Amino acid sequence: MTSRRAAAWLFAMLTCFSVASARGAPASSPLDPKEAIATSQRAVGRTIGDYRFVDSTGKPLSLGDYRGKPLVISLVYSACSSVCPPTTQHLIDAVNEAARVFGADRFAVLTIGFDARNDTVARMAQFASLQGIKTSNWRVASGDAGSVEALLNDLGFSYRAVAGGFDHPAQTTILDRDGKVYRHVYGEDFPFPMFMEPMKDVVYGTTTPFSLDGIIDRIRFICTAYDPGSRRYRIDYGLVFGGAIGAFSLLVMGGLILREWMRSAQA
Repeated sequence: MTSRRAAAWLFAMLTCFSVASARGAPASSPLDPKEAIATSQRAVGRTIGDYRFVDSTGKPLSLGDYRGKPLVISLVYSACSSVCPPTTQHLIDAVNEAARVFGADRFAVLTIGFDARNDTVARMAQFASLQGIKTSNWRVASGDAGSVEALLNDLGFSYRAVAGGFDHPAQTTILDRDGKVYRHVYGEDFPFPMFMEPMKDVVYGTTTPFSLDGIIDRIRFICTAYDPGSRRYRIDYGLVFGGAIGAFSLLVMGGLILREWMRSAQA
């Protein structure tokens, strides 16, 4: 972790804590941002458990069902009126961009209420409706206290009950296709590259299987670039053509070397 990235993460943590109404939450001391980010970062590389939840339509779901494709997890509480709504709105924009670039079927999104006492199925359904979560690959879920706490521990997510609500970071977590924590994204208005670059890694894969689809994914991984002007990702065809020319040149050079070797072997 570079000092610049560490400073950016710390700044995000210092500015993205939420205090909003949560009925019945006993007050405790506020979170220490440095401790919260350290706890969060220690979770990177950890495999989350196969915990069970109920989505906003009342259907049960298991985190193990998501194995095989990347999963984005956002943690909110339904009574939050400060950080959770704008963070979710920004995540909607990021998810829409990821769906446009990678395809909505290549990853999934799950928003979970961490206030198990109050984040009922009905309240989470209302939260999803108010925020306009309509993407086909995005579910909103509730869970019992044991499942929620176990998941939060796996993700390194910290929160404290304070007067009037909860003190918590705006933390979005990206899991790879094996259910391991690959990256945390912090803040309610994070730059798109902070989300999209790790998504490129987990969607296209850091290793390429020897197949046509695997090769195509590797080409997309290399050639998909962020355009600051439009604030969107696009295929850089200059990189595509440059790679194609480079590959063709290598083939030609290899053919010439092979021909010369065969001539010298026959002499």
